[in-house]
Amino acid sequence: MVVLIDTNILLDFLNKRTPHDVFANKIIELCSDGIIKGCIASISIPNIFYIMRKDLSVKELRDLLLDLCGIVDIIGIGKQKIIASLLKEDFSDFEDCLQMECAKQANADYIVTRNLADFSSSSVPAILPNDFLKIQAKSKNI
Repeated sequence: MVVLIDTNILLDFLNKRTPHDVFANKIIELCSDGIIKGCIASISIPNIFYIMRKDLSVKELRDLLLDLCGIVDIIGIGKQKIIASLLKEDFSDFEDCLQMECAKQANADYIVTRNLADFSSSSVPAILPNDFLKIQAKSKNI
């Protein structure tokens, strides 16, 4: 199974944001163990760097993000995805539309996010982390 992990889930994992980190940790663990293929949109990396820059040194951030890059695939954002996202007027959040475009490229089964509302127009189904983990448990993959 392939999932695109939204930035908010990555921040839950990296910032240990209770209580959401429990689900985020399990999803990253599934990726690390090769049970699922996790991918992220390349835009997540600079967004995370910017958000976490007040809490960690540049070296700590670089090391943390390098470790993350070793666990998940990074899906690039180029001109075609940007134009496609700009043309999708039914998406209220441009960045989330870019996430969806990356999920499409990765042939993701789901976008794992805590922000379902912004993905209501997504062609790739968005799912809450705990619901995704329930599906994984039923499939006997964990």
